[in-house]
This record gives sequence, structure tokens and C-alpha cells, in this order.
Amino acid sequence: MQITNDERDAVYKTIFSRRDVRSEFKPDAIPDDVLTRILTAAHHAPSVGFMQPWDFIVVKSQQTKAKIKAGFDLAHAESAAMFNDEKMSKYTKLKLEGILESPIGICVTCDRSRNGPVVIGRTINPEMDLYSTVCAVQNLWLAARAENLGVGWVSIVHDDVLKDALNIPDDISIVAYLCIGYVSHFNDKPELEKLGWLPRRNIDAAVHFEGWGKTAN
Repeated sequence: MQITNDERDAVYKTIFSRRDVRSEFKPDAIPDDVLTRILTAAHHAPSVGFMQPWDFIVVKSQQTKAKIKAGFDLAHAESAAMFNDEKMSKYTKLKLEGILESPIGICVTCDRSRNGPVVIGRTINPEMDLYSTVCAVQNLWLAARAENLGVGWVSIVHDDVLKDALNIPDDISIVAYLCIGYVSHFNDKPELEKLGWLPRRNIDAAVHFEGWGKTAN
């Protein structure tokens, strides 16, 4: 199957306009067919040994979201204390989640025992199943952006909060909790870049040739 130039350009547009959304969510419901499309895109991510270790827990209940938000608030205060005074002042002013505002939350998990103890590609690097699940997260995120949905990854919450709120078994690993919904707008730049938290690295500094630290001839 060949990709046309227009299709290629649409993929790049989606990648470059993807944002981590926190404060722009609208309450509009996500149609079931749209939700199915983005979950199906996530389910078609590459996975080591074709083990497909992921599962997706869809959260719509405000009561369940409130439990997760309470866990976030505790972890947020815990995290703030880790920064120096200048960074802490900036950190506490940031909006870092949209748990209650987004119409849907999705918890992405990894079953590390799926398909048995020996899986092609995990024999030397067992963490490859976790990396595969992250690929599913990225697929979901890009598919959501193509549907004009915003996604926010909530990483500031302890796993036990999510496991308790969502009845996740102890042997299942949590990879991501995502807030998803339509938004008022997408920022032209990532929010942390826009606010000066950190600059974007130049691509030339991130690319090495034939070995670490070697530039192109």
C-alpha cells in the first residue's frame, strides 16, 4: 500500500500539532464510533513478539474520576516539594491535568505475563513489553489528534490510587492515565515550552552518526 503525498503530509501535520492538553477541555461527549476508532488505532500498535500486552480501561464516571483527582492532588503536593524555590513557584501555578474536565479518561495497562514467560524479543530485554504499550499510547494520541480530540497524560499519580479506583489486579502494570475530549483550541506550542519551563532541543543536538557524539561529515 503506497502513501500519497497528501496522506504523508497529514501524518506530519498530526504529529507536529499534537499537544498535551490540560485546561482546554470541553464537556462535549465523544461519539462511540470515534472512541472505537482511536482505541482500534491504539490496538494496532507494534508489539514485541506480537504479544499485545495492553488493555484499555475507559472511565466516564465522575465519581471514579474524583478518586483519581484526589490521588493526583496528593501526588502533586508531594512533587512540588521536590523542586527548588524558583521552580516550585512556577510548578504550583501550572495546570497539569484535566481529570474532572475531560469527558473520558483511559487507563492503559500492560499485562507482562501475557502469552507466557518466554516471548520473542523479550528474552534479553524484558522491558520491551512496556515499550510496546507506550507505542499503543502514542497511536491513541495521534489518532485522537486526527479526530480533533485533545489528550493529556496524567503521570503525577501513584499506581495504587489507580489500581484501587479501577480495580486493577496487582500483577498488571499501569503505563498511562489519559484525559481525552474535545477542546476549545490547540496551543501553537507545547505549554511548557510556551511558558519557558524548558526550551525545545535543536534536532542537530539530538542526532548522532555512527556513534555517540559524532556529527555528520
